[in-house]
Amino acid sequence: MPIVLSIAVSIVLLLGVEKIRTQVRDSFLQAVHGTDLIVGARGGDVQLMLYAVFHLGSATHNMGWDSAKAIAAKENIAWSVPVSLGDSHRGHPVVATTPSFFSDYRVRRDKPLIFAAGRKFNDLFEVVIGSEVAKKQGYTAGKKIVLSHGSSGDNLPEHSDKPFVVSGVLSATGTPVDRSLYISLEAMEAIHLDWQGGAVMPGLNITSSQVTKFNLEPKSITALLVGLKKRTRVFALQREVNAWKHEPLMAIIPGVVIDQIWYLAGTGEQALLLISLLVTLASLAGLISVMLAGLGERRRELAILRSAGASLGDIVLLLLFEGIWLTVIGVLGGSFVFQLLLTCLGPTLLDSYGIMLELSLPGAGEWILLGCVGVAGVLSSLVPAIHAYRMSLADGLSVST
Repeated sequence: MPIVLSIAVSIVLLLGVEKIRTQVRDSFLQAVHGTDLIVGARGGDVQLMLYAVFHLGSATHNMGWDSAKAIAAKENIAWSVPVSLGDSHRGHPVVATTPSFFSDYRVRRDKPLIFAAGRKFNDLFEVVIGSEVAKKQGYTAGKKIVLSHGSSGDNLPEHSDKPFVVSGVLSATGTPVDRSLYISLEAMEAIHLDWQGGAVMPGLNITSSQVTKFNLEPKSITALLVGLKKRTRVFALQREVNAWKHEPLMAIIPGVVIDQIWYLAGTGEQALLLISLLVTLASLAGLISVMLAGLGERRRELAILRSAGASLGDIVLLLLFEGIWLTVIGVLGGSFVFQLLLTCLGPTLLDSYGIMLELSLPGAGEWILLGCVGVAGVLSSLVPAIHAYRMSLADGLSVST
């Protein structure tokens, strides 16, 4: 029983690491599902990806709004969503965009964003929040909140003279959308009308009722997310943007950049998988030890079977079957416990860490791992079986003194 439990625990660990590894990578890809290009100021492609989609790090430069409109107007563009970043709220990034973001942006197998409560922003000082923001801060539709100037650091200055009202709460997606707040591009301009150099301009106070008198069209944005009518044209548009004459721009293909990011994180990923495999091998080594130790107590039983007509092959098959049976019970038990844990802890992982682990049949990688464990179990069972084969009939029938 302890060996079966040990094998089961190792299977839970092995499947858990593989599931998290594949699902986290899938979450990266699902965060940009349907986005064919990301356009921004020329710089590092990984940096642009991390900032524009995952809101990590900072952008060195913005791209002009005129360039964004010119690219969005091109014939092969199905949709385009501008994003502008820089502000935050209690550690959560604030993303300025257009209302089309909620209909055009896709996550998780081409699914649109769904509102758990409320609606998208319509008025200037309305904000839509992600599920993680709503849960951590306890916000609901109708709540008034104040945004902070800047995205990192403590004691950030606030736009307290221009509070926002939560108009809607998005359903959980397992992507960066969950931890973000969304306002209009015009709202981002409005709250910065009387700011310069990261501080309020002395002697100037433009109230929320006065901002509509100003031109709130943005001069620049952080990036432009683009979806194409024909994806076969993605490389042609990428070359066109990279050679943009009006300002230095770059266009990146999200899937290619995510592969680069995953390659950088591959060492840690493989290390976790290796640790799980070593735990599994330790469990199988325990199986060998227990069965070998048991042979000493079963010598007389095996000798009686031999004297009753059982051949050496029968004895070997008996011990081999016992080892395989213990391995199968451990694998099945571990797989069942893993699925049970996935069902119980899946919602908690999504809410707390933004990791969406979906209950599903084992994938190709998991089947391969389970198959390897099964083969290793068979090979482990051969060791005590061969040892029993070498035992003579007299070993079990002789009386020890």
